[in-house]
Amino acid sequence: MNTQSEKTAAAPFDFILNLFAAIGGTLLRFLSAVGRLAMFIGKSVAHCFMPPFFPSQLMRQIIDIGYYSLPVVGMTALFTGMVLALQSYTGFTRFNAEGAIAGVVVLSVTRELAPVLAGLMVAGRIGAAIAAEIGTMRVTEQIDALTTLSVNPFKYLIAPRVIAGTLMLPLLVFVGDIIGVFGGYVVAIYNLGFSPGSYLSQTWDTLEAMDVISGLVKAGVFGFIVATMGCYHGFNSQRGAQGVGAATTNAVVSASILILIFNYILTQVFFS
Repeated sequence: MNTQSEKTAAAPFDFILNLFAAIGGTLLRFLSAVGRLAMFIGKSVAHCFMPPFFPSQLMRQIIDIGYYSLPVVGMTALFTGMVLALQSYTGFTRFNAEGAIAGVVVLSVTRELAPVLAGLMVAGRIGAAIAAEIGTMRVTEQIDALTTLSVNPFKYLIAPRVIAGTLMLPLLVFVGDIIGVFGGYVVAIYNLGFSPGSYLSQTWDTLEAMDVISGLVKAGVFGFIVATMGCYHGFNSQRGAQGVGAATTNAVVSASILILIFNYILTQVFFS
């Protein structure tokens, strides 16, 4: 009886201990993953500035990340600007503030929508492609073969992708800014009946250099995040097709979440 009573009395304490053990284990695994990611990022950045370099690999990634992503980013920016003009007109007519539509469109596109949407679209296209490509190389032991041939995988695989992603996304966003503002202009002129000269004048008077610069800085950070997450998850992919699929999914999800988090952080830094 005493033994049974002691077990009954100790049960709540065992539950609490198991709960703390589970929380502690989860926290340790999280910190371990953060540490591995930080070491990977530091090593990747260091190899971006140390020879030898591989210009052919860099140009291949620039074309893949920049040129081939342009249609996706352009279409996204165009229809975003068009929808933004329509939605702004619908809301502002309630307050007789139709004249502010041009300023809202240009500020929304350059500050937020173009860099964030371009980052998310590139994460879905490029982040997944990078993770799948490097993950497949890991599974088929091609990365081990590079090491055997005295070729550093970080210099040959990681650094060109990180450099290309960081440089190309700001260019994509700059083009997206122009296309997005143009989309709002087309809707405002041909659908909402605005005067072309008045709309362009309001756009130019509202826009400041910091609006464009902040969006381009965000784009550079987002490009670095997309390329790094794709490389990290692909480089650490588990064996088999299932491991490559998981690496691809994790690359897109982690890049998208980090883009949203750093978007807030950078916005706070620029416009606080």
